[in-house]
Amino acid sequence: QVQLVESEGGLVQAGGSLRLSCAASGSILGIGAMDWYRQAPGKQRELVAVILGGGGTNYADSVKGRFTISRDNAKNTLYLQMNTLKPEDTAVYYCHMAIAAMGGRSDYWGQGIQVTVSS
Repeated sequence: QVQLVESEGGLVQAGGSLRLSCAASGSILGIGAMDWYRQAPGKQRELVAVILGGGGTNYADSVKGRFTISRDNAKNTLYLQMNTLKPEDTAVYYCHMAIAAMGGRSDYWGQGIQVTVSS
């Protein structure tokens, strides 16, 4: 059984920083792309950033230059460093991974973690 567990969200003032983590555990054979999504109240879930297995990254225009996605393959962990946070970054953030495990390849999601940016 594969699980993703997110941590390190919270409340921060505008202009501040937070780092999100997402650790995968279980019978993992390999992990391909890893992503962060977010969903604000009343809005659709949107892709924030993606990091491929080879390390290539891509970001939503709204976070370019402020957020950095990274991964530690040895620890099966995904990170999102968020700097210069704005109130419009307030959302529930979800990690997503494409994981090859003993039962085959599937997509897995974290439980979601609240990030609140106060003005």
